[in-house]
Amino acid sequence: MAARMPVDGARWKGSRVALLDIGTISSISFVKDVLYPYALNRLSALARDSWNDPTFQDLLVSAGFPQETRPDPETLLAHVQDLTRRDVKATYLKQLQGKLWKTGYENGELKTPLFEDVIPALQAWKEAGRTLSIFSSGSVQAQLQFFSVVQDGSSTRDLRPLFASHFDPTIAGSKLEEASYTKICKELSQDAASVTFLTDNVKGTSYHLGGFARSLVGDFIINPLSRSLLSNTCHAFQNSGPHSPPPKQSPLSSFT
Repeated sequence: MAARMPVDGARWKGSRVALLDIGTISSISFVKDVLYPYALNRLSALARDSWNDPTFQDLLVSAGFPQETRPDPETLLAHVQDLTRRDVKATYLKQLQGKLWKTGYENGELKTPLFEDVIPALQAWKEAGRTLSIFSSGSVQAQLQFFSVVQDGSSTRDLRPLFASHFDPTIAGSKLEEASYTKICKELSQDAASVTFLTDNVKGTSYHLGGFARSLVGDFIINPLSRSLLSNTCHAFQNSGPHSPPPKQSPLSSFT
């Protein structure tokens, strides 16, 4: 049985800022099945071929890898593989992934697929005067790369100009802490009532963030969402089955 999770439509209409988690606009399978393996494969090649290159060692140091995780290629790769397998949101791993993905986006190996309704929704929100910002566990560099080459039909687009700001844990703190959202509101010069955080992570942010967030459930959970926001009510439907196919529409379709 699907569980309904109400999203305050009146609050949304009064919001001046949409703070988005990336999971609301693209399938998490792209991150886990494409981006993560790409970064791991590229790291493996670099560790194998360039371990003693100062540039490669500087890459690890600048990302923040603890010294004990990088005494040799085998230890480093085993550590990264373990973090990736368990989807641990280690800040130094996220920083490294962003640097490795940069190469893939620049040489055309990586292109970001978004849910089909996302680009029109984002454009409509921006044209209506709403500020768009991103808060994700991925590094800001990774976020910028993610939006730099976005599939749009048979071509690609750079969506970075749509977003006014980007936040990651190194800037704002954990997505599970209310203090992080207080900091973001301060950075945006907005009070909490003016910012709505849309996320696919129900566990961390559904209700305990009070005035800062109203979760909207994303990937592997819903399709389609109710469009009843027009009558000040919106519902996300959480699917109890773990093997449901990812939706073609994102949660954003309810907010158009």
